[in-house]
Amino acid sequence: MNDRHWISAFLEAQAAERGAAHNTQLAYARDLRDYADWLTARGDSLAGASRQQVENYLVHTDAQGLSKATRARRLSAIKQLYRFTFEEGLRPDNPAIQISGPGRDKRLPKTLSTEEVDRLLDAATRHGRTREDCLRNTCLMQLLYATGMRVTELVSLPLSAAKGDPRMLLIRGKGGKERMVPLSPPAREALRLWLATREEIETAARAKGKPNSAFLFASRGKAGHLTRHAFYVLIKDIAVAGGVSPAKVTPHTLRHAFATHLLANGADLRAIQTFLGHADVATTEIYTHVLEERLRELVLEHHPMAKD
Repeated sequence: MNDRHWISAFLEAQAAERGAAHNTQLAYARDLRDYADWLTARGDSLAGASRQQVENYLVHTDAQGLSKATRARRLSAIKQLYRFTFEEGLRPDNPAIQISGPGRDKRLPKTLSTEEVDRLLDAATRHGRTREDCLRNTCLMQLLYATGMRVTELVSLPLSAAKGDPRMLLIRGKGGKERMVPLSPPAREALRLWLATREEIETAARAKGKPNSAFLFASRGKAGHLTRHAFYVLIKDIAVAGGVSPAKVTPHTLRHAFATHLLANGADLRAIQTFLGHADVATTEIYTHVLEERLRELVLEHHPMAKD
């Protein structure tokens, strides 16, 4: 079995046994192909690579200037691949099992103030070529901020999850895990208006013999729903319209704002972990550091002794 088949078999196992999301599989594939190509250029293969070669590859990625996070992710992919090949009997050993990663840069997540979020939500109500576009954009932004969803979870929401004026939204996250997140009154209203408008659009489409879409935010593209890239562009445009620096605004900063604002207003960390779909509360704890940093800034800015 050659390198390409090893990677394919590994990705199939990840999808079947662990429910790995499509984007996760793509990331694994890119990282492992880069590693396999590096080995091939040196006359070796995944089957014959030693621990020393794995470590040499990590040195190579460091020399390329890749970030700690990227190098850690690549090592994780390599470790998982070799664990799979060892368990499947494709290799008698796991050459990466004792290799330590480079760690990750402890960067605080970028977030937005409540005033900036308010400007974004207000701009979304006016952004669009048609009334239907404005209602869809409002619904997208309200749901994103109200639930802290990942962008993939948002754009691929099935219509069935949103019908019936729900007070709670069922979200399918990484690994196929489901979680329930409550909706705020503004988000429920935005969803109600979009569902009504969407039904009008679907009725007109049915009259022309076109099939209905199973997605809340349908699209004529291959995926059948709004893409991550299209929403990324959209949110930048809404930021400009709302007078917020587009450099500060991504779908993920709205997710961070959701968590940070909840925590700042007294929400329990475990509840926020559930809402975000984090497997480990340690991932959620980064938001406590965001608040600590903000408190430090407030003291330095406003305390009379800090001005000396």
